[in-house]
Amino acid sequence: MCTGCVQKQYPDRGHTCLENGSYLMNFLGCANCHQRDFVLISDRTMVNEDEEEVVTYLHMCKNCDHVIARHEYTFTVVDDYQEYTMLCMLCGKAEDSISVLPDDPRQTAPLF
Repeated sequence: MCTGCVQKQYPDRGHTCLENGSYLMNFLGCANCHQRDFVLISDRTMVNEDEEEVVTYLHMCKNCDHVIARHEYTFTVVDDYQEYTMLCMLCGKAEDSISVLPDDPRQTAPLF
């Protein structure tokens, strides 16, 4: 996609996985028309295959339709955990895992 539109390519976002939206703090402005305006979302698709949900879309300049970045978000359930991932030049890369159980076994303190 366009490296001239972003401040940092694929910034580390920790556990913040966006299913939609844009990380505007990383947006420098459109390298094509040199405007810093709203970022549009286009060509959004959602595919559910083999218990995995994949959402993809394009970040585009509002003024000239220049493609800034391609966004990919995935959601799966593995064993007793919901797994989330995000990969986008504008929004960054992130992974998260949340237990579907009332008490997350990874968060409990050992008794001994």
